[in-house]
Amino acid sequence: MKILVTGISGRIGANLAKALIDAGHDVRGLVWANDRRSNKLAALDAELVDGSLVNAADVNRAMQDIEAVYHLGAAFQGGGPFSHTDYFEINVRGTFNMLEAAAAAPNLQHFFFASTDAIYSKYLPEGIAEPIHEDRMPILPGGMYALSKVLGEDLCRGYLHNQKLPITIFRFALAVAGDEILRFPQFYLPYWLKLYAQKESDAAMQCYEQLLAHESEPELLVLARDEAGRTYKKHIADVRDIVLGMLCGLNNARAIGETFQLAAPAPYTWAETIPYLAQKLGLDYIDMRFPDHNPTYYEFDLSKGADLLNYHPQWDIFKMIDSALAFRQGVAQDVLPV
Repeated sequence: MKILVTGISGRIGANLAKALIDAGHDVRGLVWANDRRSNKLAALDAELVDGSLVNAADVNRAMQDIEAVYHLGAAFQGGGPFSHTDYFEINVRGTFNMLEAAAAAPNLQHFFFASTDAIYSKYLPEGIAEPIHEDRMPILPGGMYALSKVLGEDLCRGYLHNQKLPITIFRFALAVAGDEILRFPQFYLPYWLKLYAQKESDAAMQCYEQLLAHESEPELLVLARDEAGRTYKKHIADVRDIVLGMLCGLNNARAIGETFQLAAPAPYTWAETIPYLAQKLGLDYIDMRFPDHNPTYYEFDLSKGADLLNYHPQWDIFKMIDSALAFRQGVAQDVLPV
């Protein structure tokens, strides 16, 4: 198939393009001329088209003869800085331009839209007891990036129903690559020192005093628990599992009109992760309860993707850590650089 990937210079876009090319597809990428990450694309046998999502003529040019689209291009929290206007123009108007061009494309068989788990409110005072299901969890976007993705999803659903455009929406969990999981801020003491230095309740100040006792150990790991002693729990994804999910949707009629959450095979808890990480990195850790703070405690229900896409992610937290350590040691990986 002739496939267009927007956001092809990003960590997910580049690895998706590589996987598609390896599978025998012809890939075209829409690349913003000022994107500093585009040097990684030299290793890909992809056709690159310079242009901007906010320019309808550029989008129409990129869409010529395309049979499937993976629309990943966006302004996002890790880039920028972006203004509210930037988020609207790139993520909302850019998606509108993509959908307009796709609706006019005579050979288009499938349009995939990349969304995010940031559209959920995941950090509640008691955590989230039940796994998050993509069709049942309320949508409560926090911040302009998440709001722009909700608007993008709504545009996609509108074109699905009104223009009969074959659309699938993927919501990505936080995706990691390279050695990023080894540097996740919430695993380390400085994150908590900075956070609790700003709190004023008696319980929080007592917690801060305990943290200050270790101030000279910036590499100290922290096994985080909520006030009741329950270990923190989080559900993220390796880039390779995000790519796998998107590949599962291609040429799959059951995916059309559906929304799927993509994530690791299971969430991880601090209670299992921190001791493993400490052993692997040769670091010490402390076990702490954190009062006066909404805990990280959620996971995703991936049963819909398993049922309709045959999506079975492979990279749990231990494999992520082992792969990150190999990357840090210079061992060649089966993914492109971050």
